[in-house]
Amino acid sequence: MSRVKGGYVTRRRRNRVLKQAEGFWGKRKSSFRIAQEAVDRSLRYAFRDRRNRKRQFRRLWVTRISAAARSNGLSYSQLMGGLRKGGVVLDRKTLADLAVTDAAAFSRLAGVVKGSVGG
Repeated sequence: MSRVKGGYVTRRRRNRVLKQAEGFWGKRKSSFRIAQEAVDRSLRYAFRDRRNRKRQFRRLWVTRISAAARSNGLSYSQLMGGLRKGGVVLDRKTLADLAVTDAAAFSRLAGVVKGSVGG
């Protein structure tokens, strides 16, 4: 069987992987075989964690909204249900930002909910 040299295609592929492995520790940045495994693993984690980051932010927003709602005498579910019934269309990200930066505006929203629920 004849010998096949890799040529520039193989070199280009290896250089691409080693470029992605820049900043890794030890042989993970310099040895192609080990760098390939490290890069593959890091790309899998990156894919997974882009989705996890969305979950984590939603959890943070809900926690912040819940804390602000409790300080206004409502539970999280009462607040969200009341806002929906009152026709207030604000997403959780905006509500959490209001709860942190503008407590007065959040209190007015809570007042609208209390007025519509009668609580």
